[in-house]
Amino acid sequence: MTDNTAYECYHQLSNKRQLIQNLDMLSHITRNFFRINISEIEPTTQDIEYIFDDDLNIVIDNLINLYFQETNKGKEEKVRKKFVLDYFNYYKINLQKMYYWLLNNQTCSNTVYLLGYFNYHGIEIDIDEQNAFELYQKAAELGNIVVQYDLANMYFYGKGVDKDYDKAFELSKKLSEKKYSCGLNRLGYCYEYGIGTNVNGQKAFELYQKAAELGNVIGIYNLGRCYKNGFGTTINKNKAFESLLKAVNLGYNVAQQNIAWMYEKGYGTEKNMDLAIYWYKKSAEQGNKYSQNKLNKLLNE
Repeated sequence: MTDNTAYECYHQLSNKRQLIQNLDMLSHITRNFFRINISEIEPTTQDIEYIFDDDLNIVIDNLINLYFQETNKGKEEKVRKKFVLDYFNYYKINLQKMYYWLLNNQTCSNTVYLLGYFNYHGIEIDIDEQNAFELYQKAAELGNIVVQYDLANMYFYGKGVDKDYDKAFELSKKLSEKKYSCGLNRLGYCYEYGIGTNVNGQKAFELYQKAAELGNVIGIYNLGRCYKNGFGTTINKNKAFESLLKAVNLGYNVAQQNIAWMYEKGYGTEKNMDLAIYWYKKSAEQGNKYSQNKLNKLLNE
């Protein structure tokens, strides 16, 4: 085969085959998503109008799978939303056109879920938590796994529906039974605070431990708290510091105050006021009032 023939054959590939190749490349990229700047990568798809419906379903299915991976890593909601927006930006898919396409293509659980996600987060539409809840329920009835975590949170916080701790507990338990770390961590939280069940420190600790072992950063943080406070286990200063520092290094900003306090007091590590001030400052920049007051006090002593 000549070079010209090979070139012609390549350009005779269908849009679908090319899209699948692009998805394979994107799967590799997203494994390192938070270590690179995705805006520097040349987009491959110009507009939703040039994508067949079947191909767009592939794009959506891939997004939902990747999104659930981020959820199980314990990424915060705002970080996960940015992940979704960056994903569409990578493909240069117009969000308004995506929204209207979803309205007319409620054909499977992932498209139903994604339309609910647009409603919940106000993407190309005013925030409508009630409609999001109804769509999430429909997606759950169609067997969608990802949506169970969102529904559990909505029942827990009373967003789009009345608070129902029993249902939040039930959904968290279902996810935990399938060994999803987001469910294990959420169920641990239910046992820690008696949400839909009785308080059980030992069970909470064991569930946080399992979530942490699966790489869930919030589970790692909660495990550190258990070791620090002796909740469900014996106090272990070194393990507390190790877990909380790991959570900080994985980008969980909530843990910054804890690490600052540990460096200040020499709890589980050597006392280091420079590092204490550094982490109090990081925490203060995130809006933590305690850290702001603490930082002001330390800097003016």
